[in-house]
Parts: sequence; structure tokens; C-alpha cells
Amino acid sequence: MRTLIIALILTMSPGFAVAAGGEGYHLDQANIDPENHASLQRGARLFVNYCMGCHSAQHQRYNRFARDARLTDAQVADNLIFTGAKVGDRMENAMPKADAARWFGAPPPDLTLTARSRGADWLYTYLRTFYRDPTRPLGANNAVFAQVGMPNVLWELQGWQEPVFKTELDAEGNEKQVLEGFEVVEAGSMTPVEFDRAMRDLVNFMSYMAEPVALERKSLGVKVVLFLILMIVVFYLLKKEYWKDVH
Repeated sequence: MRTLIIALILTMSPGFAVAAGGEGYHLDQANIDPENHASLQRGARLFVNYCMGCHSAQHQRYNRFARDARLTDAQVADNLIFTGAKVGDRMENAMPKADAARWFGAPPPDLTLTARSRGADWLYTYLRTFYRDPTRPLGANNAVFAQVGMPNVLWELQGWQEPVFKTELDAEGNEKQVLEGFEVVEAGSMTPVEFDRAMRDLVNFMSYMAEPVALERKSLGVKVVLFLILMIVVFYLLKKEYWKDVH
């Protein structure tokens, strides 16, 4: 029973999800900054332009993001809403689930909590490691999520890259092909440095979206720890005062 409980805890933890989903591919550090409002704004623009065509973020409201990212409702309405949605609405797309299931085999998942379930590093690496694969129905595969059903919607920005493999020996001495990196075969509208920064912005927004109160929670946690340290001192002095006559 104890082993089962430990296994369940590990399975539900975000770190386990990253390890299981990564399939052994090295995850690059996202190094996001949730306090960088300009990055959050750029990431939100990328999200509504490249993700919301298929995915939704039904637990996030436009006006909540406006407040946290230091934007006005008018700025959000002009730059992030391209449908008939209102600023107070949730970030949902207009794709019918039945059509999505028919086109992709399953409805594209809601992305509100993806950064919590997968982790920022997983997302950052995933978004940057699509590569051309003519054997796949949509012509693309992914180093982190093998046999992914999602098309490479960011190819216009990143361009097309092809995998570079190297031969290694496994524990039994057999040769195997291991993905070593990528070679750009068709340039996109962004340089590699620009694309990496754009994906960092996108992951920054998705991480904010997964837990909008993260900064408040961490700030409150620091205050609670400082309060407890102070009270330890007070309680210690109080204990000495009560027990001084006993000794």
C-alpha cells in the first residue's frame, strides 16, 4: 500500500510528467520571468494568433490578464480579441469539438493548465523542436513528443528544420540512432535567437495563465516565513520569562 501511495504521488507531480513526456530528450531551460509584463504581453499576442485557432484557455479571462499585465481593457480588445468575445469573457476558440475530433482524431486540449502539468522547460523545448517528417500525416514530428498529432503551426516564424542523428551503442552493444540536433533547411521570418525569445515569451504567458496568483502566493509565503521566524524569537523569550524562576 505504501508503494502504491508513493507511485501515485510521483505520477501526479509535475516533475514526473516532464520526465515521462520528454522521452529522454534533453529539456532546455525556459528561464521565464513572470514579472516581465512586456514578455507576458508578447506571449499573449503569440498565443491568440498561433494557438487559439485550435486550442482554448477556458479558465482564463481576458480582463484578468489585462489587469495583471498592466493593460487596459481597450488595449486587450484591440490587440488580443479577434472574435465577437467581450473583455470579460473566457479565452475560448470557436472550433466545434466535433469538427476538431474529425480533423485531428481528438479535440485539441485546453491549454490553461498545460504549463503546470508539463512544466515550463518541457513547453519551451517542445515548441522549438518540431521537425519535418514526411511519414507523419501533417508532415511534422517533435523531439519531445514523438508522433505528435499537432501540426507545426510556428513554421513561418522558425522555418523548417530536419533532424540530425548520430549512431550510438546501447548496453548490449547494438547500434541505435539518437537525435543529436537539427539543421535548418528553410529559413523562417525570425532568426533562431528571435524565435527562442518568442517561445520564451509564449511559455511565460502560458505559465502565468496556469497560475495567475503565483507571484502573490510566493510573496505571501515569504511574509509568512518571516512572521514565523519573528514569532519563534518572541515565544523563546516568553518561555525564558516563564521558566526563569523554576531554574
